[in-house]
Amino acid sequence: MEERIVTNYKIKEDNFEKTIRPDSLDEYIGQTEAKGNLEVFIKASKLREEVLDHVLLYGPPGLGKTTLAHIIANELERNIKTASGPSIEKSGDLAAVLSTLEPGDVLFIDEIHRMPRFIEEILYPAMEDFTLDIIIGSDGQSRSLKIDLPPFTLIGSTTRAGDLSSPLRDRFGIVLKLQYYTEEELYKIVKRTSRVLNCEISDDAALELAKRSRGTPRIANRLFKRVRDFAMVEGDGHIDLAICKDSLARLGVDNLGLDNTDYNLLESIINKFNGGPVGIDALASSIGEEATTIEDVYEPFLLQLGLLKRTSRGRMVTEMAYKHLNIKVEDGLF
Repeated sequence: MEERIVTNYKIKEDNFEKTIRPDSLDEYIGQTEAKGNLEVFIKASKLREEVLDHVLLYGPPGLGKTTLAHIIANELERNIKTASGPSIEKSGDLAAVLSTLEPGDVLFIDEIHRMPRFIEEILYPAMEDFTLDIIIGSDGQSRSLKIDLPPFTLIGSTTRAGDLSSPLRDRFGIVLKLQYYTEEELYKIVKRTSRVLNCEISDDAALELAKRSRGTPRIANRLFKRVRDFAMVEGDGHIDLAICKDSLARLGVDNLGLDNTDYNLLESIINKFNGGPVGIDALASSIGEEATTIEDVYEPFLLQLGLLKRTSRGRMVTEMAYKHLNIKVEDGLF
């Protein structure tokens, strides 16, 4: 199945993100409240000559959690070690990561909600007391091993903060929720990306890209990269409003940032379930998708735009969705 260009989850071509990643809080655009608080906490930890409290970053994919983790390490002037929740399956995996840490290092665990619960429990003393208690050996010959760890800062990122156990969540001294970006912030990000990649874009074209980026920097940068290809092959390399609109139309991204997948979901509710309400499982079956994919990937932006709403009886499309899809509303429906 072809990857959606407007998905907020990372896809293969997003590896170029590393080349355009800002290095400092001053360069980081958006998330003003979180950034301001972080600046204070980082300065205070350096003045006290203590490690920064453990940090939990949560929010939808593509909003810059990984970038922010690297910036925190840069601002602390410390090394960063990275791991992902799904890759830590055994206590030995966690011990291997923790044993490489130097005093003051930052350990970034992406998708921390996907770590097994028993691994979470091993992490508690590591976060609180900087000690690691693990059991080695097989049944009958097993023994407990206590390892002292250097002071470090754990940064966890998650798209599902509710999936973290309360004991783990409570061990993070700093908890920051990242919000969707405004069009003005995304405009600034597109303009910055154009400078870093040395590809000129007009102000009105940058604003058009920002409007269709679903409040997500990752999507803005991905769309910029694709539009740049059209500008290089079919123009003079400069991205103006005309080539921007033409490129996005050919990529199947409409003026709100919706694509065929969004249309399919909304039209299914309208045509197969009379606009709803419809249960998530029935909806998933009707479009051939997993219920969790609908909840995590498709719904958040449609809910944010006001095209879809959740009720106690199921999902319903709104009158705004009918208008956007240019479908006639039956009398008395709203």
